[in-house]
Amino acid sequence: MRVIVAGCGIGGAALALALQKFNIEHVVLEQAPRLEEVGAGVQLSPNGVAVLQHLGVHDALRTVAFQPRDLVYRDWRTGEALMRNPLMPQIEHHFGAPYYHAHRADLLGVITQRLEPANLRLGSRIADVSQDAQGVHATLTDGTVVHGDILVGADGIHSLVRTRFFQADKPQASGCVAWRGIVDADAARHLGIAPSAHLWLGPERSAVIYYVSGGTKLNWICIGSSPGNRRESWSATATVEEVLKEYDGWNSEVTQLIALTRKPFVTALYDREPLPTWVNGRIALLGDSAHAMLPYHAQGAVQSMEDAWVLARLLERSGGDLGAALQRYQSLRMDRTARVQAQSRVAEKRFHMSDPDEVAQRNTKFRKYDAQYSGTFLPQQEWLFGYDADRAALGTDDQWRALRAW
Repeated sequence: MRVIVAGCGIGGAALALALQKFNIEHVVLEQAPRLEEVGAGVQLSPNGVAVLQHLGVHDALRTVAFQPRDLVYRDWRTGEALMRNPLMPQIEHHFGAPYYHAHRADLLGVITQRLEPANLRLGSRIADVSQDAQGVHATLTDGTVVHGDILVGADGIHSLVRTRFFQADKPQASGCVAWRGIVDADAARHLGIAPSAHLWLGPERSAVIYYVSGGTKLNWICIGSSPGNRRESWSATATVEEVLKEYDGWNSEVTQLIALTRKPFVTALYDREPLPTWVNGRIALLGDSAHAMLPYHAQGAVQSMEDAWVLARLLERSGGDLGAALQRYQSLRMDRTARVQAQSRVAEKRFHMSDPDEVAQRNTKFRKYDAQYSGTFLPQQEWLFGYDADRAALGTDDQWRALRAW
């Protein structure tokens, strides 16, 4: 068996390391000349960290990540804490894996530093992919043809593999854009930002602030309705003045942190309906190429890593029946990721309410939950965080499947 992995982002790298762990021959084709991630944070819930534990990189991650105390839902103007969800250390005790905040570059680094260099081909842009009875064939822009038994498209939101073999990409503009930035924690020390994840809820806007890089940096992401023709690109930049104009009147913790940012980034947020299939013959999709989702549940990278472990585990147990393994992968993963996609849409509406009566009802509900679940976890967190990708692949996750998905 030889697996071609198209793309070496977080999902593709996790798949490659899992295949390496199971001694499955593979090659990763990455178009970039070097591996790097743009300056952005990533939240890693226990269901994702469990995969990193399986991959053997958890100890390395722990040294560069940050352990948040709790998740605090806050009023955009006053800063009132409407609800607190416990994170560390309670979440590790409850789910068996910790909750981390990390810089995306740090996460990608701890995974890729374990990869065998001979299996990774940088600067390898795929021009076309084909398949026949003998296998799959990836033709690079330099004319080289790479052969394998199956190919996994882990090539992101603008996936060539998806475009070539699956339903045409039909992203729908959500009407929102995301601005984001990184600030040195020392420069923001005077703001007194607690070591937690802070989710600020405002009219047609939200903001998230948390520490990354072992607590040495603060990551922020502000999402709001905005007209204009923004691109769906995580590398496009904005100005501090633009973001401050959008967040005029917000709590000073938000606005002063934005003001300290050297170079904010901006992207338009697009939504996608779940695909009808992730498998076409010998070709499968993984991560954002299969289920790009809005960021409100902070599950994009985590769901990609879940995909990676389940797929690799199934291939390891396939007994040579690769077609059956791919179909099983699809059946195990499509429903879960579609539910997370759907709930991210719901969260957008919940976080961006502007009608005073609706806001009052939401805030009352949050305060009620804060009292009802104080120190414990919401049912939806049980469903989301209680998933173990290894047990799912082995078919022994009956307890998780019995949980209510919210």
